[in-house]
Amino acid sequence: MIIGLHILAFSTDPAADRAFLRDVLGWPCVEDADSGPGWLIFKTPVAELGVHPADTPAGADLYLMCDDLDATLADLAAKGVAAGPVRDARFGRLTTISLPSGATLGVYQPAHPLAVTLGG
Repeated sequence: MIIGLHILAFSTDPAADRAFLRDVLGWPCVEDADSGPGWLIFKTPVAELGVHPADTPAGADLYLMCDDLDATLADLAAKGVAAGPVRDARFGRLTTISLPSGATLGVYQPAHPLAVTLGG
């Protein structure tokens, strides 16, 4: 039986990005002592999975969902987090934020029905 979803994010500066997830986004975590000191595994917010068409073999993109993009970006800006330009799409409003490593994460306010609200 599937019990959850484990997401792997790759980073050129994992310690800094782990600290960002823990300290800036406030995600609780456990330390995986078997993998070494500082190896953190995070409890993420609830998740959804959408499968989009692609012309070539593709991987996955990670987007953080929020209920108010403007308020979320203001909160992150107060913590020193840079964001890209906001754009409107048929599925919602979105942007990117920069991690300490230089990688980016998508952030969006969905306009579609949310699967995370389903029971079961």
